[in-house]
Amino acid sequence: ESDTASEISFQFNRHKKTPSIGSHSSDMASVSSVSGSVLSVYSGDFGSVDAQGTVEFALDYDEKNREFQVHVSQCKDLAVVDEKKGRSDPYVKTYLLPDKARMGKRKTSVKKRTVNPIYNEVLRYKIEKMVLLIQKLNLSVWHNDPLGRNSFLGEIEIDLASWDWSNRKLNWYSLKPRSLSAVNGVDHRGVMSLSIKYVPPGSLGKWPRNPPTGEVHIWVKDVKDLLQLRPSGVDSFVKCYVLPDTSKKSYQKTRVIKRDTNPVFNHTIVYDGFHTEDLKDACVELTVWDHEKLTNHFLGGIRLGLGTGLSYGISVDWMDSTQEEVAFWQEMMLAANEWIEGLLPLRSL
Repeated sequence: ESDTASEISFQFNRHKKTPSIGSHSSDMASVSSVSGSVLSVYSGDFGSVDAQGTVEFALDYDEKNREFQVHVSQCKDLAVVDEKKGRSDPYVKTYLLPDKARMGKRKTSVKKRTVNPIYNEVLRYKIEKMVLLIQKLNLSVWHNDPLGRNSFLGEIEIDLASWDWSNRKLNWYSLKPRSLSAVNGVDHRGVMSLSIKYVPPGSLGKWPRNPPTGEVHIWVKDVKDLLQLRPSGVDSFVKCYVLPDTSKKSYQKTRVIKRDTNPVFNHTIVYDGFHTEDLKDACVELTVWDHEKLTNHFLGGIRLGLGTGLSYGISVDWMDSTQEEVAFWQEMMLAANEWIEGLLPLRSL
């Protein structure tokens, strides 16, 4: 069950809001959490060998099972890692970007002592087609080292928005090198695990279960891999606003978790007063802060909305959700009364 819950009431109008507030603590049914520690997409040894060779694979989307499938067939003429023994032990790894979390990784088996491995394996992702189309597929080949110092052998990246989904045939692709400057340029601030749900007005039967206005439920579960500002760790908490309202009545926060770069908050917030059309103009802003006596330090945040740059017809700079954040919000809008789970990277706001 959730550790804490808050409920805030709002009345959204087109140009002006008249919030009324009430708050209470309540328990909430347990929902299976998304777990997985943060893992760099490009962890390993880049300098030992030059990328070369080709990889054969095919892509498909199973509409019935809502499953993205990567059919990895084989590789040819890979680089030799151990020149003395003339061998490589390659495997293929895939990610859906910009997700950098462990749940986004799939990999084949390792084929030993070959630069021409044959896999004939299918790597599968349970994902909605709408969400998949704003991702990029990163497919890379690695040499498996028993001591964990795996060597990068090459990669290919595909923008799935422009992919020809009628093409289900196996095709050959040349493996490309990866530059260290691109890897080190990633502004990684951590990853937040959360669930959201929209309850439309009049959707739960008779009162008192039936809300007279819509509700947005936000369940902040945990954050992984926060920036460590002090040797003792981080004393972190999460703030929440529903923009455009930045008043104290909109403001909610979790408790402070001390000395932990992977804090578990398990905190739920319910905002009511929503009409379905408000979801196009409102934005849920969640920010993570390091708590200190004199001043709090911003660690990273996310903004959940449509990212149109407009709110109720007015241009605003905070309606700047990333593609990943927009897809998460859209999925909530399309699935009324269902918890939508997400794992979103924190960013500068």
